[in-house]
Amino acid sequence: MRFAALLTAAAALAGTTLAAQQRPAITGIAFMRVYTDDVPAAEHFYGPTMGYTEKREGHDMIFPINQHQWIEVVPSQERNGESYMSSLGLTVSNVDEMKRYLESKGLQVESPHPGMIYVHDPEGNLVAFVQKDSPIKEAEAAREAPLSPRAPSHHIIHVGFIVHDRAKEDAFWKDILGFRPYWYGTMHPGNVDWVSMQVPNGTDWIEYMMMPNQPSDKRGFGMSDHFSLGVEHMQTVLHDLQANGCEEKQCTAIQAGKDGKIQLNLFDPDQTRVEYMEFKPVMKPCCSDFTGPHPDPSEQ
Repeated sequence: MRFAALLTAAAALAGTTLAAQQRPAITGIAFMRVYTDDVPAAEHFYGPTMGYTEKREGHDMIFPINQHQWIEVVPSQERNGESYMSSLGLTVSNVDEMKRYLESKGLQVESPHPGMIYVHDPEGNLVAFVQKDSPIKEAEAAREAPLSPRAPSHHIIHVGFIVHDRAKEDAFWKDILGFRPYWYGTMHPGNVDWVSMQVPNGTDWIEYMMMPNQPSDKRGFGMSDHFSLGVEHMQTVLHDLQANGCEEKQCTAIQAGKDGKIQLNLFDPDQTRVEYMEFKPVMKPCCSDFTGPHPDPSEQ
């Protein structure tokens, strides 16, 4: 009897440990947080120009994209050769389970607020995990905000960031988090300049911006550390940006990317790139075929 009881207890303990080490679902991009040196200019860019409604949390600015996604803009002194990307956020099914899972992999996890945790990837990027029902103020602001009729997009489909060591990043994003290959491309034959990987349980993705050398200025960082907004038709972007008073040349500079998707790039006052991108390619992509489903206009 005693031996049987010990076996039962051991089995229960093993089951608990196994459950604690299983990764919860990662369903999409939650947010990107960026720094700004010029608060009024950033407010105008993300507000009137891009068409989003600003919410305030202290000195920080929150621009809800949809009920589960947002952009955060944080006042900062000039970054002096550092990126203006502060962090990126991912939506998970259960933050507490994710914390236990990451710790089981030997990662150091921070818990700054209920409903949110942070971890650093191998290159030092701050990665947050939040639940859709998270009580953090930013998530509450997004849930309470109606979709802005002046914004041409209501879906962050990917976030890109500088990567120097693909193998180290793969050990985190692929092996631990379970991200899946989506597409890769290049500007230089023989190299791989962009690596796109989708979240395990959705169609949003991250993009490695492969950089052998560190940028030295805002534009260099901002080209790579960027976020992308999905649209069904780029003509909608042109129409809405014009209606919002965006008269700069970049507001009409449509192009086809190497992935075969139509895109338009804007740059905020601190040179962080905002990439409007059609959900589906209109031509064959270079370098590789897509290996996962494309985002859908109904996904918000």
